[in-house]
Amino acid sequence: MLTKRFPKYQRHQIWIGWPFCICGLVVASFSRTVGGLIGTQGVMYGFGFVVLTYPIINMINEWWVARKGMAFGLISASSGVTGAFLPFVMEYLLNRYGWRTTLRIYAVALAALTAPLVPLFKPRLPASESAALAKTDWAFLKRPLFWIYALAILVQGIGFYFPSVFLPSYAASIGISPVSGALLLALMSVAQVLGQFAFGYLSDKSLPVSFLAIVCCVTASLASLTFWGLGKSVALLAVFSLVYGFFGYGFGTMRVAMGRAVSDDPSIVVSTYSIFIFLQGIGNVLVGPISAALMTPSTERGHFGAGKYGGVVILTSSSYILAAMVIGGWHGYQRLFSTITR
Repeated sequence: MLTKRFPKYQRHQIWIGWPFCICGLVVASFSRTVGGLIGTQGVMYGFGFVVLTYPIINMINEWWVARKGMAFGLISASSGVTGAFLPFVMEYLLNRYGWRTTLRIYAVALAALTAPLVPLFKPRLPASESAALAKTDWAFLKRPLFWIYALAILVQGIGFYFPSVFLPSYAASIGISPVSGALLLALMSVAQVLGQFAFGYLSDKSLPVSFLAIVCCVTASLASLTFWGLGKSVALLAVFSLVYGFFGYGFGTMRVAMGRAVSDDPSIVVSTYSIFIFLQGIGNVLVGPISAALMTPSTERGHFGAGKYGGVVILTSSSYILAAMVIGGWHGYQRLFSTITR
């Protein structure tokens, strides 16, 4: 809301958020308590990232119209490019230098790699025209379809983060080396790039966004139950990483098309996108306490999910299939109601 309300200060926001991210990592490296890490790597870095990100999202919304879904897909997929090699780098740095020095190295790299790019950000519209478009029409909140999409994203978000958090430790628990565990995350990141670009592109076409979202959810759910829950080798877990990365992360690019589906106003996309991001982020916050409740103390390699991770795998799969049922159930109800009232 601040970004839209004060569009002429978008570049100022970027210059405020960027140092917060860097300082959050540097200061975290000197922390000696969990509270210190929460305040620095958590709150400080998190605040900086949000302040930095939303002006960029707003600028993308201004620059891209017909290919908006593809543009947001590319932006989302860019993190996957980094994720393809970052696990190996982090594994090496942590083993060689420890977490304190690794955080400092990461902060320096973040500053050096992004510094030449920050000055290049600029909005398409002059500040006066942007201000004229700043007022948000909240009529989309009255549309049931918006709340259907919101509920589906909230449910999907509860299970979305578990594979990227626990796949390396799951691999280690069944005797797979740490390097191979990092490889699994790298494969997931590569598939994320392809999936988010592909579904971002498809969402700009005539294919219904609800259909694309259901395809992503059902496929990610089945992959979790089979290739992850029953996976006892690098090969099966690699297949899971590729399928989940492509379809599980591909679901995230549907947020732009969902925004367009609930309103004809192009400027509304930023508002709906922000709300959908918030709802999915709830799942990110809940990963810790939910996993603590679901995971068992011991590992049993012959059991589903290696025993210890069985509940996590089931929740991941269930969250996706339930999200698909929410969207599919609504459209089924709409079709049935339309048939009855004819």
